[in-house]
Amino acid sequence: MEIQSAKFWPLTVFIGLSLLFSTSLRAQTNVKDAPEFGARISLGLDKKIVKGLHITLEEEARFDNNFRGFDRLQTTLGIQYKVHNNIKLGLGYAFIAPYSPSNSTFKNMRHRLMADITGTLKMGNWNLSLKERFQWTYRMGDINLFQSPRNLLGLKSRLMLKYKGARIVEPYVYVEVRNVFNAPAVSAYFDGTDYMTESGAVTSDPGWFLTGYNNCYVNRVRSCLGMDVKINKKHSLDFAFLADYTRDKIIDANSDGTKLKSYTKVTGFIGNICASYVFSF
Repeated sequence: MEIQSAKFWPLTVFIGLSLLFSTSLRAQTNVKDAPEFGARISLGLDKKIVKGLHITLEEEARFDNNFRGFDRLQTTLGIQYKVHNNIKLGLGYAFIAPYSPSNSTFKNMRHRLMADITGTLKMGNWNLSLKERFQWTYRMGDINLFQSPRNLLGLKSRLMLKYKGARIVEPYVYVEVRNVFNAPAVSAYFDGTDYMTESGAVTSDPGWFLTGYNNCYVNRVRSCLGMDVKINKKHSLDFAFLADYTRDKIIDANSDGTKLKSYTKVTGFIGNICASYVFSF
């Protein structure tokens, strides 16, 4: 469906949503991390099988700690199929290799499966799209299962606005919300002196308060401003600034699950400069 008269109001909505989400996260802060900046660099291949069906391969390197540290390597293999002019389906697999600077090696590898659907509304030179991605992440290595589950389930919802009127450069902006579905749920925590309920009241019942892996909440809101540069049919570049507003519930417990040391809500901001190259054939 196309609307010939392009309007600029969606851009205002995006900016407003980004500010609203970031303000909401700050209002719930118990502990606030200092802002941090990093970078993401990736190389990709896009192979057209038949009309509407593509296979993609991407290798990405991430840097954190204000550009001073190497964070991870991530390899992603995906397949996308356009079932309708306005609807696209996708499946993907990612192998994630986090880097540990303390011993200069990769550890605690992760496997991730993804399934997504994207709907696009065309409004003259503007494309407004909504993408829903369900993902399952399996974390390898020796982890404390009383602090976090080995299998993590999540949902990403992304609303994007892209301008298609320029010949080479296509600027875009988006807001993305990430939900975690099965985080550990606790009814109280130990603050070093007393056991407290989540509402802040003191409880006389000490011990372990894990009630299961059923805590569902928004743990990340992401806003992005970027541009696609179409050099020709085979070569394209993408440059963006990605802002993450994070909100994590962190549990510190012993490996036997008999003692809960602390339960902290941490919010923060992470800014990333992103650059990618894709070869299509």
